[in-house]
Amino acid sequence: MKKGLILLGLLACMDGLAQTEVNDYTPGLNAEGVTYFLPRTLINITLTAEKEVYTPGEFCDYANKFLRMQDVSNTPRTTWKIKGMTVKAEGERDPKKGYTVKLKDKSIASLIELDEQGVLLSINQPSKQEIEVPQNKNRETTKEVNPKDFLSEEILSATSTAKMAELVAKEIYNIRDSRNAILRGQMENMPKDGEALKIILANLEEQEAALMAMFKGKTSTANEKVSFMLTPDSIDIHENVLFRFSNKLGVLAADDLSGSPVYYSIKNTTDLPQPIVVDKKGKKIKSVKRPQGIIYNIPGKALLKIYNGKEVLYEEEMSVAQYGNTDVLATDLFDKGATTRITFDPCTGAIRKISRE
Repeated sequence: MKKGLILLGLLACMDGLAQTEVNDYTPGLNAEGVTYFLPRTLINITLTAEKEVYTPGEFCDYANKFLRMQDVSNTPRTTWKIKGMTVKAEGERDPKKGYTVKLKDKSIASLIELDEQGVLLSINQPSKQEIEVPQNKNRETTKEVNPKDFLSEEILSATSTAKMAELVAKEIYNIRDSRNAILRGQMENMPKDGEALKIILANLEEQEAALMAMFKGKTSTANEKVSFMLTPDSIDIHENVLFRFSNKLGVLAADDLSGSPVYYSIKNTTDLPQPIVVDKKGKKIKSVKRPQGIIYNIPGKALLKIYNGKEVLYEEEMSVAQYGNTDVLATDLFDKGATTRITFDPCTGAIRKISRE
């Protein structure tokens, strides 16, 4: 949900809730007033999947013969796995919950603040606008070492792949011998400076790793993020396919049968009492005139569960506006001579904080 705020209403001075007239929003019929909406809750699921790509080395078939390296594969492969999952609530304007505060000489609030969608954020309490810090896109990246930069003329002049692999293996052994000689202090013209010694050893390790990759291959990893947005409603959801996943293909669409399904369920766990209005004789009243005042949400609860056939990937209870009720701000919050400041949760429409001066 965007955090940029738009100031939409500057009303007259306060003098009691009874003076505030709030009506359901009707497009084209609410000219003299400030219209606000309550939010409905969305569930944003962000999945992180890791892609691992193995590329065989140029001399993989000779790894065991010259370097005694067993089980070196000569087949390229790509594997995926789920690394993690984050779930957060977001809010958007609920088109069914729009209200207009009619402008009068005396009104409930001197300042109403809305977001860019018209969702009520605060009364008499300007929200702090979050400033997004731009990410540094010019990050330093590690330069990939080309093993052929370390090959001698003799190796490059070899007439067969087998001969070249043999010479590269000998070069690896030479590097190891040189490093061992330095560590044992047996090398001629040993550097006296400790920092210079570290640089020499680091260069030898870099050369060996690059040449070894020509036999054992190299593996690179990268993370991919995929987001899904859910909108809970009044009906519980059981075993809906959120996406499909394949160890070879990664994250797939819910209808792509190439992967195994990952399900989600949303269960209404709200324990709020349902609003019931009775008359003096104790009989239920089917319809009642709503009291005047700013309307806000009292959210309910939902249990979100994400799982596959083997394990539960995520299970947590969260607040959801759609599973709750609405209520009206109490009249005594805005008595004459007092300034009540209220902030609302942009994801659920619930009251976050009330202070009075």
